[in-house]
Amino acid sequence: MTTPHEGADPAVSTAPGRKLRRPRGGLSIQSKLLIMLLAVSLVSSVIVGIIGYVNGRESLREAATDQLTTIRELRTDAIRTFITRAEQGVVLDSRNLSAQQASAAFNAGWDELQQQPVSAENDATLESYYRDVFIPQYEQRSQKEQSDSALIPTSNAGRYLQSQYTARFDDFDAALAFTDAGDGSAWSAAHATYHDYFQRLIEQVGYEDLLVLNTTGDVVYSAYKGIDLGISVEEGAYAQSSLADAYRAAMASNDVNAVEIRDLENWAPSLGKHALWVVSPIGSDAGVTGVLAAQISLDQVNAVMTGNRQWAEQGLGKTGEVYLAGRDHLMRSLARGIVEDRDSYADQVIANGTPPDRAARMAFVGGTVGLQPVNTFAVDQALLGKKGTGIAHEYIGSESLVAYAPVDIDGLDWVIVARKESSEAFAPVTDFTRNLLLSMLGIMLAVSVLSLLLAQVFTRPIRRLVDAVRRVGAGDLAVQVPTDSRDEFGDLGRAFNDMASGLRVRQDLINEQQAENRRLMLTLMPESVADRYKAGEQTIAEQHENVSVVYAELVGFDDYAASLDDGQEVTQLNTLMRGFDEAAVKAGIEKVRTLRGGYLASSGLGVPRVDNVRRAVDFALLMRDVIERFNAQNNASIGLRAGVDTGSVTSGLVARTNLAYDLWGDAVSLAYRARKVTPEPGVYVSDAVRDRLQDTVAFAKAGTVESRGRTQTVWRVEA
Repeated sequence: MTTPHEGADPAVSTAPGRKLRRPRGGLSIQSKLLIMLLAVSLVSSVIVGIIGYVNGRESLREAATDQLTTIRELRTDAIRTFITRAEQGVVLDSRNLSAQQASAAFNAGWDELQQQPVSAENDATLESYYRDVFIPQYEQRSQKEQSDSALIPTSNAGRYLQSQYTARFDDFDAALAFTDAGDGSAWSAAHATYHDYFQRLIEQVGYEDLLVLNTTGDVVYSAYKGIDLGISVEEGAYAQSSLADAYRAAMASNDVNAVEIRDLENWAPSLGKHALWVVSPIGSDAGVTGVLAAQISLDQVNAVMTGNRQWAEQGLGKTGEVYLAGRDHLMRSLARGIVEDRDSYADQVIANGTPPDRAARMAFVGGTVGLQPVNTFAVDQALLGKKGTGIAHEYIGSESLVAYAPVDIDGLDWVIVARKESSEAFAPVTDFTRNLLLSMLGIMLAVSVLSLLLAQVFTRPIRRLVDAVRRVGAGDLAVQVPTDSRDEFGDLGRAFNDMASGLRVRQDLINEQQAENRRLMLTLMPESVADRYKAGEQTIAEQHENVSVVYAELVGFDDYAASLDDGQEVTQLNTLMRGFDEAAVKAGIEKVRTLRGGYLASSGLGVPRVDNVRRAVDFALLMRDVIERFNAQNNASIGLRAGVDTGSVTSGLVARTNLAYDLWGDAVSLAYRARKVTPEPGVYVSDAVRDRLQDTVAFAKAGTVESRGRTQTVWRVEA
């Protein structure tokens, strides 16, 4: 007669013929299975999603940074190449025979004019030009007041040449085309002879202007014949200019191959526009007669830095640009914003700290060279000689991704900055994140529906077994369950039917064997364990995580033992097992049990080990070495098939007819199946083992087995 379990609900009856009612409270197997499937699937999806997000996000951010860095380097090389070619061109132009002859002729003409007084008529013409033409144009563009007489040359030759050539024109192109004032002077004759050479250089190379200076600092020739014709860079208004500094350095070198370049300066003769000078001495081995000063076109510099204004086509998108800046934290190239939307440019830069009057000035002239302040993190770092990338606020727009570096050009203290607003630079990151989230939500929905269906399918046979168990518990030992399925549930149903049929017979044997069981139990286990088992604990077990299992069997031992008698067979088998035991000690492996033709061992069971997988595989290979030595010593051909898996296992006392401490679980099951994936000897491992050792151990695919409810790939150790 059965009695209710201690603590059971009194409403649950165990009398024969009465149906047991499920205790209230708690979750059903279906609910638990559903929760488990959902939890495992959803947690896995979230983990994979997080890993994918982190890796993908960083990869995309690095790609954006690398792209901007590449653009910065390309533009740096381009501006260096441009400046180098400009310097080389000026050196070659200054060494040309025409330049040497022109310098000597202009010097002679200048010296002749210096000896002649300037007529009152010429002075009046010149003063009228400055007062009525040049000064109004200059003040309109520069928005600064300028004295009528401060810029007029003081030398006779300078005033004369400006009255004859400069004052004739209010258009620079017309002045460039003019060749001879017809005054009969030696200077005009030289101009008529050599101006064509310099004019062709202007048109072909693209110089903004070409000046020839004598050895005393006088500008004896100007291609455009502006108000810089006849000035002196050694005294007066231009003595402290960048041109004057470059001139002195070139003359001091006394080398016709020397070249000097100077940073931008406001050049009054160009109506206050910025000028970039490249200067080289004119002369030959006989001596230097002057210098050639080329005013480099800033349009060419801007074309290089803006990629001919093809920003989007060159990977800079809608907000990216590359600009130059100087030591004074002012731009040396054209800003993209003022080109694309001049009307709103001022408002944008003012919002980022640019003074309103400066913004208005840039909007008026339509340019940013030497005007736009760039007091930014990128410029500060580059001026310190550093090269790098970062995210920082720029002179315009919102936060930007920047790539900065100094520009290594002698004579120019410039830095280069490539920028793109972060929202655009990292737009692929945002798109990737959104798509990943949508994908994860779709996967979670699909997993939830599938888990619900699977839970119902899996628990249907369990519910039938539960009902049958209740009936057996109520005393109906004739109960049978359907066994139509060909899976573990079918096996369980058949086992249950066999159990129900044999319960009565086994019950009769229990009492007879109790005394013998007690004695045997004490030989197999501690008394405390035996007492627990006797008290009703059918299985005394302990769960272990991260344990590696080796399930090995001998191949061909029966054939070898056929020629031995029983004593020899046992002796030889013991020799092998002792070798295995020694290998287990060497590898740090724990033997579980031995069979006549096999060996079960684990790593990380009693003593947790972080390298349990490596030890398990090493042990399997050591077992193979033991067999090879045995074969060599005994002229045998025994092989070894070993399966290795890692995962969770249960160890403890197995409640069956023959009690023993044993090891079981998914890892044991898969190791057992893996060894039989092929009849060939070898060490075979699961996916889990291969994944953890593939960087150090070579594997080859051996086949597949069914385990853990799915098809598992088995790999052969190639060592």
